[in-house]
Amino acid sequence: MGALVKDATAIVGIGQTPFAKRLDEPEKTLACRAILAALDDAGIDASEVDAFASYTMEETDEVEIAKSIGAGDVTFFSKVGYGGGGSCATVGHLAAAIATGQASVGVAWRSRKRGSGKRPWTDTQVQLPTPAQWTRPFGLLRPTDEIGMLARRYMHEYGATRDHFFNVALACRNRANQNPAAMMYERPLTREMYMTARWISEPLCLFDNCLETDGALACVITSAERARDCRRRPVYVHATAQGLPAQHHGMVNYWADDPLSGPAWTAARHLWKTADFGPQDIDVAQIYDAFTPLIPLSLEGYGFCGRGEGAAFTEGGALELGGRLPLNTSGGGLSEAYVHGFNLITEGVKQLRGTSTAQVPDAATCLVTAGEGVPTSALLLRS
Repeated sequence: MGALVKDATAIVGIGQTPFAKRLDEPEKTLACRAILAALDDAGIDASEVDAFASYTMEETDEVEIAKSIGAGDVTFFSKVGYGGGGSCATVGHLAAAIATGQASVGVAWRSRKRGSGKRPWTDTQVQLPTPAQWTRPFGLLRPTDEIGMLARRYMHEYGATRDHFFNVALACRNRANQNPAAMMYERPLTREMYMTARWISEPLCLFDNCLETDGALACVITSAERARDCRRRPVYVHATAQGLPAQHHGMVNYWADDPLSGPAWTAARHLWKTADFGPQDIDVAQIYDAFTPLIPLSLEGYGFCGRGEGAAFTEGGALELGGRLPLNTSGGGLSEAYVHGFNLITEGVKQLRGTSTAQVPDAATCLVTAGEGVPTSALLLRS
């Protein structure tokens, strides 16, 4: 399947609503606005859309969206699980469907009112499937608690420090400071602010955690042949992968043989297998950043450095513009908006179009990743 999908499809349109702590419109309206903006960006009429993909956690569904935007007959639809782990897979599913002739114009989207909505972990009685039944009763109520434990083990085993996590937070904030659409636009972060910030779940402080955001994003995918006639410069889907390691147990994978080798490692092996380039050839990366420690873990998993070297990789401005791997150039989930990682996909498209607010000169290749710690997915995009 990898060889069949390689460069056979392209992202031809992207759209988004404003991002804010509180938006008045319902999620369905926000979803439709983002999708229609993406179709307009591509120059494609809604009546041509015949495929949809989103998340299992998405509150809106393809039936209501198709009716509301005026889509035609729909011949492919899918939903991907595991929260932020599903982001890149939505594009991957559409790419496979189009490459195999099941559809011709696909839309992937995510609409979310997390900033003004109820936190899912506040009702503990409905949060007890496996593995939560073994962790929630003992105080691991939130994702930040779960990743906090993983971060502490990483610090213990490999000497990572809070300064390394700060490097991640700072790089994302610096890019958000250049992005007028970002929630943290013109709100600089200093080391003193970071080091004196309140704890959320030790060793993670306020700035180690992603934002809570209302907003929606979407993208449009077509065949590479059709893409040449669209309004915008196409960004080709070069490779796509999902990853669920053997014996994996969700975000709380502490009792696995190796908790620090997460789903990124599994997805990466498949992703690079059919690609024409490797980690050393990536010009810019959009790596899932719900929490700062996920970045060094993902840098290792996707092959940018060796095991245990992810923290040191962040030193010396490596993640900044002009560094060895410019990262999350819109601000990412930490400082632009947290919409389960979909803004990382649209920012990857902007980079390869040359339209980012923090443009990497001559960017031609981009890695986009979904959530680490949960069954995940990834994309290789090229111009």
